[in-house]
Amino acid sequence: MRKKLFSLAIPALFTAVVVVSCNKDKPLTSESNEVATTKDGSQFTLDTLNSKVEWKGYKVFKSENTSHFGTIKFESGDVTVKDGKLESGKFVADMNSLTSVDLKDDAEQLEKLNGHLKSGDFFEVEKFPTASYEITKVTPAAEGDYNTLLDGNLTIKGITKPTQFKANVSVKDGVVSVATEPKDIKREEFGVKFQAPAENGVIKDEVTLQINVKALEKK
Repeated sequence: MRKKLFSLAIPALFTAVVVVSCNKDKPLTSESNEVATTKDGSQFTLDTLNSKVEWKGYKVFKSENTSHFGTIKFESGDVTVKDGKLESGKFVADMNSLTSVDLKDDAEQLEKLNGHLKSGDFFEVEKFPTASYEITKVTPAAEGDYNTLLDGNLTIKGITKPTQFKANVSVKDGVVSVATEPKDIKREEFGVKFQAPAENGVIKDEVTLQINVKALEKK
């Protein structure tokens, strides 16, 4: 049965994931990565071609639970590494790139869903073209499936909330990799409060975000 159109909320992104800011710099690519060493550490630039936010949203019916899932690309970002360890970072997501993956083979429904998610009902991307996550604290984790705890600020639609992610972080051979655990955020806390008519089912408040980024040192 074809999944019914519904809307969620992410960025974020998610995030990302993902601080709604108005960064007007030219988007970075993997060809423009640079590293600068200062007394506070080395600066690495996000590889936007190999970084993304993955999102998943849910619509609950009386007899079933359906979902949509997709991605958001990053516009820019950087991380700081000191003594071989991640110290801080900020990732800016391009909310205009938000798309559903599960509907990629249904062009009509894909266009409808993407348009609705970008509209004033949800992420209002014309007014808030970016979202971001800024890492403010990095703590090693000794137990569990993830080696790091990331504390930071997630901003969507101009609303910033402190958000912690579990993550696997690697700093090796000029590449910084960060892959977070999928995490539920409450979309209504970021001003995404749309609900479809009751007979069409209830859109859950929780949206799952996962951030996957790489930052590169220029060789």
